Amino acid sequence: MSEKSEEACGPAGDSTRAVMPLKSLKEDLASAQDKFLRLAADFDNFKKRSTQEADRRAAGQKESFVRELLPVIDNLERALTVDAAASAEQLRTGVHMTLQQLRQLLRRHGIEAEDAVGQRFDPHRHEAVRMGCDASLPDEAVIEVYQPGYYYREGEVLRPATVVVNDLSQCAGPKRDGNGG
Repeated sequence: MSEKSEEACGPAGDSTRAVMPLKSLKEDLASAQDKFLRLAADFDNFKKRSTQEADRRAAGQKESFVRELLPVIDNLERALTVDAAASAEQLRTGVHMTLQQLRQLLRRHGIEAEDAVGQRFDPHRHEAVRMGCDASLPDEAVIEVYQPGYYYREGEVLRPATVVVNDLSQCAGPKRDGNGG
């Protein structure tokens, strides 16, 4: 062999040069695969821990709410055990106080009832069950609430209010001719 061919191929017996990069690449690939599998397992564990933590937090919030609700239930049960000698007004006062207690609890949790009477009908916040007539209110205003609506403070509807909507065209009444008909 000539010197030039030796230089091109490298010194005699140096066949490991071609094998070294291949071996190194295989090791790098195995290392990357191992890192990937570890990362995938870590992410799977993270997802499981996050789900468990969210479940624990939701259970804790539910438990806290129920603990706050128990005194309201106690008061309602007390109202049912009132002597027959107690007046209806005393019972009514007790139930009213218990209702106020429950509304305060809802407010603490960001839930508000809406007084819709007089407001313009909004199909996103109100459910109309019938039309009525009140000449003192504008057309399409809520004139009566059958069931109040409840909302989060941010405006999200929990339950729309069931309402009667004003229709001033109903106030005019039927037109009669001069002959009674």
